[in-house]
Amino acid sequence: MLDQAKPSNLLDIRSVCRSFPKGSGEELLVLEKVDLTIHSGEIVGLLGRSGSGKSTLLRIIAGLIAPTSGDAKCRGEAIVGPPNGVAMVFQSFALFPWLTVLQNVELGLEALGIDSTERRTRALAAIDLIGLDGFESAYPKELSGGMRQRVGFARAVVVHPNILLMDEPFGSLDAQLRTRMHAELLRLWQETGSTFVFVTHDLHEAITLADRVVVMDHGQIVDTGSHSELVKRCDLYRRLCHFEYRESA
Repeated sequence: MLDQAKPSNLLDIRSVCRSFPKGSGEELLVLEKVDLTIHSGEIVGLLGRSGSGKSTLLRIIAGLIAPTSGDAKCRGEAIVGPPNGVAMVFQSFALFPWLTVLQNVELGLEALGIDSTERRTRALAAIDLIGLDGFESAYPKELSGGMRQRVGFARAVVVHPNILLMDEPFGSLDAQLRTRMHAELLRLWQETGSTFVFVTHDLHEAITLADRVVVMDHGQIVDTGSHSELVKRCDLYRRLCHFEYRESA
């Protein structure tokens, strides 16, 4: 896991608030005075039930939305638009319906100016990684929800990002494939040393993947800790996430 001897602050979130206008003209406060530091090379899980603000926080880190107040920085610079080296796996897949699986995965590489031969090689390897070998020419409408989610994951990892952000990336996968993707994600992290930040409401997934789990509720960070610390406070996490943790035999 992360070498704690020489932490390098990659992402700094300070006193961040985010609100959205309601139909009545009032403001709905989704994040309230959130403080979070993420170090280079960490895997951080944002854990909480629906509506806790975790996806909104992830989008602020991604530069997709700005905080209403407070500061969000990446590598010491204010986040204004997506930072360099960041890729995101969306919960809604965000695939282009008129492009094939291969073309969707190649898209990010094309934007980086990668030549066609390398684009195809890397895209095919990513498609094989997610278990969709043979579906390169298929269109999104021909795939199941779980398959489309895997294509979104492949499109993100194929660009070899420094920071990979994931919004419940495994939610549509069956248990067997989810376990495989967990293992592949950890392998990718070990090989690249990239920083991973993912959103989940699955307690088991959080403690399986993350160096550090950040627990959110009602727009605030209410607790944070490592795997071992989290297990000692299971009652809190069960209450917040409505999931029960059973330690493996």
